[in-house]
Amino acid sequence: MKAILVMDQAAGTAGMKLVERPEPQAAINDVVVQVHASGFTWDELTWPSTWTDRVGRDRAPVIPGQELAGIVTALGYGTTGLSVGQRVFGLTDSYRGGTLAEYVAVEARNLAPLPGDVDFAVGASVAMPGLTAWQGLFEHGRVQAGQSIVVHGAAGAVGSMVTQLAREAGAYVIGTGRAAHRQAALDFGAREFVALENDALEHVGPVDLVFDVFGGDIGKRSARLIRAGGTLVTIAGPTDARPADGLAIDFVVVSDRAQLGEIIQRVRDGRLRTNIGNIATFDESIAAFNSIKRISGKTIIRVRP
Repeated sequence: MKAILVMDQAAGTAGMKLVERPEPQAAINDVVVQVHASGFTWDELTWPSTWTDRVGRDRAPVIPGQELAGIVTALGYGTTGLSVGQRVFGLTDSYRGGTLAEYVAVEARNLAPLPGDVDFAVGASVAMPGLTAWQGLFEHGRVQAGQSIVVHGAAGAVGSMVTQLAREAGAYVIGTGRAAHRQAALDFGAREFVALENDALEHVGPVDLVFDVFGGDIGKRSARLIRAGGTLVTIAGPTDARPADGLAIDFVVVSDRAQLGEIIQRVRDGRLRTNIGNIATFDESIAAFNSIKRISGKTIIRVRP
């Protein structure tokens, strides 16, 4: 099968190669999926889990990619809940990766059925951002109707999902990002917008929840926006910045079949819009990942035409 291979972490995306690799086999509780569309997170090659297994053993060279949509072609021993020929979407374990390939072996529990009226590219595009938004808002942030929430990067792949889900939940959403992304953030449902290069973030607070995708100085400044009892939720890694009288939670997204079902139903009925910035063919994928052009939204690789 064709696959994207990266030899070592230092090479980054510049070290990606399109090569022939053996097709994967399904282990216990696995399925093998014929990949039709795949996603790649921009900083994935910096994650420790990309380069080691769960006991810390080096697994380079690696086939990157966690997000996928495709068709089940084989079941491992003991696998239940899915069937051969079924359309599916979801995430692989970050310690396994492998979706930038024509076939991938995935734990069945990490996948959900993809309805026939949803394009594979759409399925692959909402898996990571949708789950990240869902878990950050509802599991960790416990957002409620009537609350105010700051969503950093509100026009981005994750931020646009957070904005839409928070708005649906009845929250008042204040989006942030580059000035050029103001209208996009408002179109996704933000009620206000803060251009981080021009506007004073400190004038926004106090708010009940901040969903941070940036970390660094933005994360530190965001902690001061939280009102008593509020929460700073971040996907930018552990933070030293904590609200004076609130919570700071960093988390790593995990796949969840029930949540994927909730997300894809919202896509089908129009409550949730995908945010695809670019769709490239498999042969174009390396150039797409190494493009100097800044893309707002998710880059999706259509592995099969």
